[in-house]
Amino acid sequence: MAFDAAMLSVILHEIRRRGLGGKIEKVYQPEQDEIQLAIRGAGENCRLLINAGANNPRLGFTSVQKENPLVAPMFCMLLRKHLTGARLTGVEQPGFERVAIFTFDTRDEMGFAAQRCIIAEIMGKYSNLIFTDADRRVLAVLRPVDFTTSRKRQVLPGMRYTLPPPQDKRNPLEETRDGFCAAMTAAEESRPADKWITSTYLGLSAALAREMVFRATRYPDTPLRYCDGERLWQVFDGIMATVRGETPAAPTMALEGTRPVEYSFLPLTQYGEEKLTAYPDTGSLLDSFFGARDRDTRIKQRAADVLHLLTAAQNRITRKLALQRAELADCAKGAQYKTEGDLITANLWQLSRGMKQAVLTDYSGEPDGEGNYPTCTLTLDERLTPAQNAQRLYKRYNKAKTAEVELTRQISLAEAELVYLESVEDALSRAETDQDLAEIRDELHQAGYASRMKATAPRKQKAPVAAQYRTDDGLRVLCGKNNLQNEYITHKLAGKDDYWFHAKGRPGSHVVMFRGEGEPTDRDFTQAAEIAAYHSGAADGQNVAVDYTLARHVKKPAGGKPGLVIYHTNWTAYVTPDPETVKRLRVKG
Repeated sequence: MAFDAAMLSVILHEIRRRGLGGKIEKVYQPEQDEIQLAIRGAGENCRLLINAGANNPRLGFTSVQKENPLVAPMFCMLLRKHLTGARLTGVEQPGFERVAIFTFDTRDEMGFAAQRCIIAEIMGKYSNLIFTDADRRVLAVLRPVDFTTSRKRQVLPGMRYTLPPPQDKRNPLEETRDGFCAAMTAAEESRPADKWITSTYLGLSAALAREMVFRATRYPDTPLRYCDGERLWQVFDGIMATVRGETPAAPTMALEGTRPVEYSFLPLTQYGEEKLTAYPDTGSLLDSFFGARDRDTRIKQRAADVLHLLTAAQNRITRKLALQRAELADCAKGAQYKTEGDLITANLWQLSRGMKQAVLTDYSGEPDGEGNYPTCTLTLDERLTPAQNAQRLYKRYNKAKTAEVELTRQISLAEAELVYLESVEDALSRAETDQDLAEIRDELHQAGYASRMKATAPRKQKAPVAAQYRTDDGLRVLCGKNNLQNEYITHKLAGKDDYWFHAKGRPGSHVVMFRGEGEPTDRDFTQAAEIAAYHSGAADGQNVAVDYTLARHVKKPAGGKPGLVIYHTNWTAYVTPDPETVKRLRVKG
């Protein structure tokens, strides 16, 4: 679902309730297109996120604390200068647009009372953040808009802020029953009702329009001719009452399996009740929906060179393996070369230099019923003697035999390298912080890939920080997010009687469950196995096989790549990882 004006309106009601009058303690800019305001309100602290990125623009309260850059951007420094210690005194949404204006009471450089505003335009790829004074004069803008970008509206420091050009649509908050029914009657009857709603009314997303039609007709794509106008109006007005704040919202996310597909401030019944997950507030809903997407986007941006390296290396090895396997198949002809050489040697008496072809009897074969042995037609090099032709075939045989041994070894090494690169790619998909990315770069540097990456100078090594979990029965569990962390927790931190887990035959994390005073419970083993399955290539699978054993049985082979281990004594558990359970067991910090 797009972040529409209706969703924005519901979120602004929540911000007014929890944050209005609160004091701005800190200002952060963890991403280039995102700011976070730490607000101390009446009895609670909250964190307001405003994301103006092109991919996932949104705003609302969040509990996710991201790692901040060592040097704050200039936009962040300006906000800190003006807003630290200010109070949030106004939250408005002009004209039911996807625009939110936050007003702050603060003091200027001379100590006089002043007002400052943050204007958030949540408009897809045109999203922006504008910082103004009380007269709406632009002090700073996240993405300046000049005449080369837009001829209709410019947003530059020093200019007076103006709202985006209005759309030729009706404001749904101001709609009446008579106006709704008249507009519906005037529309083309064959038109789908949801398309009519989105084209007639301002700020309503396609998913919300489908939900209105579904609640009125039990089908999301009903044409207008089959819609009861009175029933559709009642549904429309009821949802608008929630948007106006007259009835409470019910933040809900729709899932396909474990993958989130839609979110809204009300249950999206069009997906079926069994596919819906309710949330206590819009902040937790958006954190859950966008958390994985934000992390993936951030990793792609900050680790573009690593991703390019892994992709290029995997393609190179795949091509090399195809060639080597084709050469290995050709080596099967080596036995034929030896047979032909033996035939020439056995029949030297009837061959002479200059012959291009010879038909020889193969006495090593089986004779037919009349006692005749099979014959073999050989092509000879007329420039060589018969003995030299035989020696040439023997050399080919020996070359094929040597090549078969070497190609088998090279193919084994290439396959092992491909498995290693897949494990690094899997670890990259789970990286959460810049420290995780730095550890992956260090690992690749050690593996000999430094010349193909940026920032290849070795860093001062820090102790890896693995993800920490706590089972419901109180046992500590560590989960490595990359191969360096895997080695650290497996070979440095794990005691010989602690339990080690790993998804069977899949790239994934090493998981160590530290024993307490007694033997872990069945629930401890199940939850540790779920953590290992969730942090593997089978995260979305069912009945995932997870090997587990005592840490004393896990060894690293000599000369093995980082994270590579062997074990011969183990048990296997079959679990279906539940993302919500794994997230609940995670220890924050």
